[in-house]
Amino acid sequence: MAYTTIPKPTDYFNTKLYSGTGSSNALTGLNFQPDFVWIKNRTDTSNHRAFDAVRGANKRLTPNDTGAETTTTQELMSFNSNGFTVGTETDVNGSGQNFVSWNWKANGAGSSNTDGSITSTVSVNTTSGFSIVKYTGNGLAGATIGHGLGAVPKMTIIKSMTAGEDWIIPPLNDPTNYIVLNSTGTPGNGVGPFNNTAATSSVFSVGTWGTTNGNSQTLLAYCFAEKQGFSKISSYIGNGSATAPPFIYLGFKPAFVLLKNTTQADSWFLHDSKRDGFNDDNEYLRPNLTDGDSSGINRIRLLSNGFSVPTTDKSHNVNGNNYIYMAFAEEPLVSTNGIPATAR
Repeated sequence: MAYTTIPKPTDYFNTKLYSGTGSSNALTGLNFQPDFVWIKNRTDTSNHRAFDAVRGANKRLTPNDTGAETTTTQELMSFNSNGFTVGTETDVNGSGQNFVSWNWKANGAGSSNTDGSITSTVSVNTTSGFSIVKYTGNGLAGATIGHGLGAVPKMTIIKSMTAGEDWIIPPLNDPTNYIVLNSTGTPGNGVGPFNNTAATSSVFSVGTWGTTNGNSQTLLAYCFAEKQGFSKISSYIGNGSATAPPFIYLGFKPAFVLLKNTTQADSWFLHDSKRDGFNDDNEYLRPNLTDGDSSGINRIRLLSNGFSVPTTDKSHNVNGNNYIYMAFAEEPLVSTNGIPATAR
């Protein structure tokens, strides 16, 4: 059995739960300075919030809609050595409300990357396979952008910072198709977003669409490559059985699972190991919606070496339907000291 390349996953990804105070609130306990912070109010209906160190604190994007970047004054105030500080804004720090943040480590504000035909600013952590990429589109088919990973990204999420465009993804690095994070839709196809050219270990390609390469638009990409024992980005086929559901082997105990039915129209679903609810009552959030925490239907079991989907709901397990997913580890299946992970 192969050991993980990352013995302590929480040095690179960590979920943080917190209670709002209504006043300046410094959140700690992440084990690292986060470079990408995704926040959601669990109690109330509100937009998801995405912040990163390349764009800087107080620069907000909303994953559930098409809005351009907004400069705020009382949302994410700073990225700190062991967490981050939020201000007085209700949707990130409302008094008495519950919040979740998902946090990734890259490498600060980033530096210039000239690997592609368009120069980019890249903050990258090659150990964990994550980079934040900022670039200015030129509207030309076949443009390329350096991502810095040194490995092929299997999940690239692109958003225009300056225009009202969708969050667009080539599913599992399939450049002939695209899927939208802020939508329930199934994949579309066409040369426009990614020029029918798969990403390589150094660059990703874009076409002429404004969603990925609008002329003179500033765009952002979050790029993820798989790392053994830490992350898995792949797909599974549903079997429609709640009693003998598919088991998806990851090689680690998952801390975070984002998944989407690509055969039928339905929401994205986001599960993590820290919010209330345990097997078989895990709560979920939907990145394309403003809803707070939901539970009820038993949709997922988080296990020591992967996850299963004990439901017949189309969200997770319709017979013959295809589902894509991205997962990050809470614990490796077997660490470098040979200690196995345990289930929830």
